[in-house]
Amino acid sequence: MGRSPATSSWPQFRPRIDLIFFDAGGGHRASAAGLRSILEQQGRPWDARTVNLREVLEPIDFIRKVTRVRVEDFYNRMLRHGLTLGTGPMLRMVQSLIRRMHAQATAMLERHWTRSPSDLVVSLIPNFNREIFEGLRSADRALGRPPTPVVTIMTDLADYPPHFWIERQEQYLICGTEAAMNQALAMGYPRERVFRTSGMIVRPEFYNRPPIDLEGERTRLGLRPDLPTGLVMFGGYGSRQMLTIAKRVAAAGLRTQLIFMCGHNDQLRQRLSELKLPFPFHIEGFTQDIPHFMQIADFFVGKPGPGSISEALVMGLPVIVERNSWTMVQERFNTDWIVENQLGVVLHTFAEVAAGILPMLDPDRRASFREHVRAVNNRAIFEIPEILARLLANRAWWSERREQRPVSALSA
Repeated sequence: MGRSPATSSWPQFRPRIDLIFFDAGGGHRASAAGLRSILEQQGRPWDARTVNLREVLEPIDFIRKVTRVRVEDFYNRMLRHGLTLGTGPMLRMVQSLIRRMHAQATAMLERHWTRSPSDLVVSLIPNFNREIFEGLRSADRALGRPPTPVVTIMTDLADYPPHFWIERQEQYLICGTEAAMNQALAMGYPRERVFRTSGMIVRPEFYNRPPIDLEGERTRLGLRPDLPTGLVMFGGYGSRQMLTIAKRVAAAGLRTQLIFMCGHNDQLRQRLSELKLPFPFHIEGFTQDIPHFMQIADFFVGKPGPGSISEALVMGLPVIVERNSWTMVQERFNTDWIVENQLGVVLHTFAEVAAGILPMLDPDRRASFREHVRAVNNRAIFEIPEILARLLANRAWWSERREQRPVSALSA
């Protein structure tokens, strides 16, 4: 018996999904990697590939040509050294530069997707979403195919308009908070193009952790099994703020102990180890097993980045963060959200960290915080694949795409 026309004419079709990220801050790469990981774990019949936007746009990085430093490297060094005062004007300057490069960036993205077509493009970055959309649309026209769906997944709890996350264009948005969803609707997005998830993307390994021997693990790290334990973490390179936190806790004589996550910062590890701290502590360098150390802790101390606070909340930890003129403008909403949902303590400065830790040492207050943390129940990493599947299941669009998809894309 002969095969049907569909099976004889077409090989098994795996839609290709592009996950767009860059390395400014690290959270965008982590979100893209986490999403790709869950798609693979779930066995989705898709070809998911991560695309580093910097590599695509490298030829027009005129700042690197002049200074020999990539923009994202400069940004990450600024974060590492805590040089975040004035991020509002700096952000607007960067956006102005992006607008000046708009035509070149759009042309390069058109060339990228003409050579390597995609069936669904998912952006996990801010600032460049207009360029991504218009470059993809130009590629669609050049290939003579229907418009490729574009999705922006906001990895911040809210937008910082204008032209940060949400652009006025015919695409889809995935928002992790009510505030972000309302921002999209206020900009005129139809309700059917805005999807609300229960939070930010958090990598799959933070979920369904096997239980640990808490007393044994604390003892192994040189900690006391019975003391409330704080995890102090400021990204992959730590922060000098950790020295301030250690000294202030020591001066206050609090009955607590701390785990300092220093990442790649060996100098910070050395300086912390030289302190004569009167409380038990553990200093950890770079590790991939952040979830394990969060299991050992009772509360989190760090900056109000959407990634770190979301990870802490998934692991059941109330948070202690600060907000002042040094706080990055796109992260200031996060502190309001923490207070509104009673998820922890927001300080004006970490010089006051002892006052922030005190409520965590009271069993009733800590239990109240943890109850509110559990109520968040962020399952975004499992919700987003279902949203993407719904977009790919548009049969009218799909059959039209199958008829017009280039032969080169099929062979790939």
